[in-house]
Amino acid sequence: MTVKKNNFRRLLGTFETLADLGPELTAERDFPETARVMLTLLLEALGAREGALFTYSDKPALLASVAWHGFALFPEAAVIPLLPRHVHALQTARTPQALTPKSCDNFLSSNGNVAPELFKCIAPLRVGSKLVGMLALGRRDADAVYEGDEFDALGLMANYIALAVHNHSLSQSLQHRIAENLRLLASLHSFYDQTLEAFASAIDVKDVHTHGHSLRVGRYAAGIATSLGMDETEVSGLRAAGYLHDIGKVTVDKYIFAKPTALGPEEFREMADHTIIGHKIVSGVEFPWPKIADVVRWHHERSDGSGYPDRLRNDDVVVPVRITGVADTFDAMTSPRPYRQPLSVGEAISEIVRLSPQKFDPNIVQGLLVQVRRDATGRNRPTFLDERLECNIAPTDVDQVAAALNYRINKGRVYSA
Repeated sequence: MTVKKNNFRRLLGTFETLADLGPELTAERDFPETARVMLTLLLEALGAREGALFTYSDKPALLASVAWHGFALFPEAAVIPLLPRHVHALQTARTPQALTPKSCDNFLSSNGNVAPELFKCIAPLRVGSKLVGMLALGRRDADAVYEGDEFDALGLMANYIALAVHNHSLSQSLQHRIAENLRLLASLHSFYDQTLEAFASAIDVKDVHTHGHSLRVGRYAAGIATSLGMDETEVSGLRAAGYLHDIGKVTVDKYIFAKPTALGPEEFREMADHTIIGHKIVSGVEFPWPKIADVVRWHHERSDGSGYPDRLRNDDVVVPVRITGVADTFDAMTSPRPYRQPLSVGEAISEIVRLSPQKFDPNIVQGLLVQVRRDATGRNRPTFLDERLECNIAPTDVDQVAAALNYRINKGRVYSA
């Protein structure tokens, strides 16, 4: 009768521990803390004074401690390398195993920084046939030995702990893969930037007056996108689109760029066709950004339908195209041409505002003004404007230009309470 009562108490204690383990498995805390709590519950249930919880990794094959308790000498990060025979023994052991000085070597290597002889009992942690970790128990109260009932209880609780360890490993693996993908993506974006910068320089090589134009348009477009609160991927896409917006000009006759007078009809048509030719060039390329082909074809379109090549109007001109159009116009105005001198920064933004909202989206123009004002205050590092430009406008003057833009948008309406 006494034996049955003892067995019942042990069984009841096991179920109580399992009930306590449930909330710990789903607790929102760092896994090492969860592991420590689970190990403490397990040791209390089995009357053990010492114990450790290990996770398993297969490349290389080793056990690494994630929680431990009670051992007098135990490293902060215990590691036990495993040979193939050790891994096989842990994977095929169907129940917890009592360890003796002779049987230790069957399961554990002595080449780590913790002595396997500290452990009196081990329970491999498996999910299905996959080894995910190991529970190792040391001495019990009064140096009692582990018996059949303790093995049964340990085996039952080990299944629950194995699930927690496995879920943690999956989470860590997922986080690692995400981090690797982000690093790869960053590397890919860096490669794209460097490659596209080289293309941009090649596009503008035909004429001294256009040197650096595509690079500046890319930077201006990215700056405007940033001031509009667009995310990093969209900003990168605008930068790339700016670099490539004039790629069709590689087919334009060089003498047209240097002509000091107005272009004739045929010459203008050849120049304007760079949008169509450029679109054909980039349409067959799979970029990580979806709107590059649109920008290349339509960066000369205007809100009132006066642009080319397709005379789009208003909402038919998508936002990346509108941004690149403003960036392109701003750089063209502030750059010298064979037929005119460059405008100052203040003159250029005033002229762009004058052409809004008929030609340019006022929200995009506002983004340009935000960046110019930051440069005007001298606190924008790195600067938005190209280093060749002098920011000859005060912040208050930019504010006046912004007020003029707002007046044009509202058609002079005045609101009062």
